[in-house]
Amino acid sequence: MSQDIDLKSLCGIDEAGRGPIAGPLVIAGVVLLSSIDGLRDSKRLTQKSRERLYPKIISASKYHIVTISHTDIDRYGISKSLNYGIREIMRAMGKISYLFDGNSTFGVGGIDTMVKADDKIDEVSAASILAKVTRDRIMDSYAIEYPEYGFERHKGYGTVAHIEALKIYGRSPIHRKSFRVKAIDEPTLFV
Repeated sequence: MSQDIDLKSLCGIDEAGRGPIAGPLVIAGVVLLSSIDGLRDSKRLTQKSRERLYPKIISASKYHIVTISHTDIDRYGISKSLNYGIREIMRAMGKISYLFDGNSTFGVGGIDTMVKADDKIDEVSAASILAKVTRDRIMDSYAIEYPEYGFERHKGYGTVAHIEALKIYGRSPIHRKSFRVKAIDEPTLFV
């Protein structure tokens, strides 16, 4: 992170859904207008804590959330999708400082990065929570539409149960076709 970042006008950016084999990618940007207790990396919080913090973040911040569909991820790839989402947040939030969780800007200029920023910087923690809760809610709605896959439990990640469902039912309409799943995309060779 650059030393010249003004924490009073910092937009933290984080994403949820980079690695799953189903569902969207969600990227959130947050500028906190007041402090919120209990912020940290969304993965380190319980679902109940994330849901409790979500409305507090919404009411105490300027924010922008970008959702990129599984079809756009298939069409453009995950890196270009992240590039688009980050640029869309920067367009919406204006001329301020930006900090993205991780070590890559995905080709976007005018943004700083920090590994584990989602557990160190409140604005990035808040973005992490908005992205995760938004994506989880989307996956919960898909679980109603496609109950055989168990999306409410694994949120589209490649768990053992999810892979077993894929072996039985094949890909649903919300699966990322560009993401290879070894158990179903490659034939098993018996020697």
